[in-house]
Amino acid sequence: MSQQQRIFFWSITAALGGFLFGFDTAVISGVEQSLQSLWHLSVWEHGLTVSIALIGTVIGSMTGGIPAEALGRKKTLFWIAILYLAASLGTALAPNWPIFLMFRFLGGLGVGASSVAAPMYITEISPAKSRGKLVGLFQFNVVFGILIAYLSNFLLADAGAEPWRWMLGVQALPSVIFLVAVLNIPESPRWLLLRKGAEAEARTVLDMIDPATAEQTFAAIQQSSHQSTGSTRLFSGQYNTPIMLAVLFAVFNQVSGINAIIYYAPRIFEMTGLGKNSALLSSAGVGLINLIFTLISMNLIDRYGRRTLMKIGSVGLIITLGLVARAFYTEDFGMTVPILLFCYIAFFGFSQGAVIWVFISEIFPNEVRASGQALGSFTHWLMAAIITFAFPYLSERFGGGNTFLFFAIMMVLQLLFVLRLMPETKGTSLEKIERTVFNH
Repeated sequence: MSQQQRIFFWSITAALGGFLFGFDTAVISGVEQSLQSLWHLSVWEHGLTVSIALIGTVIGSMTGGIPAEALGRKKTLFWIAILYLAASLGTALAPNWPIFLMFRFLGGLGVGASSVAAPMYITEISPAKSRGKLVGLFQFNVVFGILIAYLSNFLLADAGAEPWRWMLGVQALPSVIFLVAVLNIPESPRWLLLRKGAEAEARTVLDMIDPATAEQTFAAIQQSSHQSTGSTRLFSGQYNTPIMLAVLFAVFNQVSGINAIIYYAPRIFEMTGLGKNSALLSSAGVGLINLIFTLISMNLIDRYGRRTLMKIGSVGLIITLGLVARAFYTEDFGMTVPILLFCYIAFFGFSQGAVIWVFISEIFPNEVRASGQALGSFTHWLMAAIITFAFPYLSERFGGGNTFLFFAIMMVLQLLFVLRLMPETKGTSLEKIERTVFNH
């Protein structure tokens, strides 16, 4: 296996956590109605059934940095695979509602923890020149997992007496593949060196990554450790710049309205006068466009940089959201709103969607990367929960026009953030980025 193939295999293995993240998040859409009628759930119980995984995700993202630091990135990914496997089998075989909720919550913990551990692992084993593309595999797999979940639900709609059990249980297969593959990847050399002091092991992994730069990278990691003031507490005051960058980036990711549009796409399309079937078909189009433009972005992120993609994306999001708001104000819908929302998804997938996990995993120094990644991920999921829960109320209370205008204004602020505050990190070693961010 060549050096490039080896690194790609390690990265795609960690990114399988993203595939299961996407699959686990979306699979509930095909079973929620069956569960509601099977267990005679009230409106409140039904809402909890759908959202309990999101609650687990917020907690998993908040705490995911702890095992990543204590046990290592590899062992954390292994236990995430165990969580996914337990969640898929547990929900599929659940005899009653409380047991179903417990295993669905476990799946959410896996999703949250994988959004911390997987991008961080890929960041730490990737050569600087291809880091953006390799970490981008995580987001691509998330989007791919969502699409496969929709397809799987469609194909298993008539499987057996209780199709919902098959829809949920099929996730066990990729979970087992993830579990076995994780056993065949090395530990992060940065964790080995800085947390375990295992110099020989760290050198071996760096040699496997790139023998030409192994010694140089080893020295840079050691130097960054010696130059550090030694504080491993994220909120000690010295990491305020990367904290601000990560939190603002994660907040802007969600106040773009992306989760509101993905979760409520059929509802939005129906608000514009489309029939139910057309609305559902349009929703499938949203998933496909997101996948295509995430893939395009992955192939450009290391060539043109994170800031360039974010500038293009921000301008595109401002224009599309502004035009959607105008359509709601004038009630002049036609086919313009679905087309504008497809364009919106394209700009989002091209910029924020692909850049977020790359950027947040790069900007924290080695000694606090795990807790920094956890903070960025937690902010992302907390905002996702708030926007997802608030959107139906906001659109009904203030109307589609005002809601989409709010999202557009937030994207103007995002553009200012990119132009004034966001540093470029392409093609730069993690240790050099550390110095750049602190001097930015």
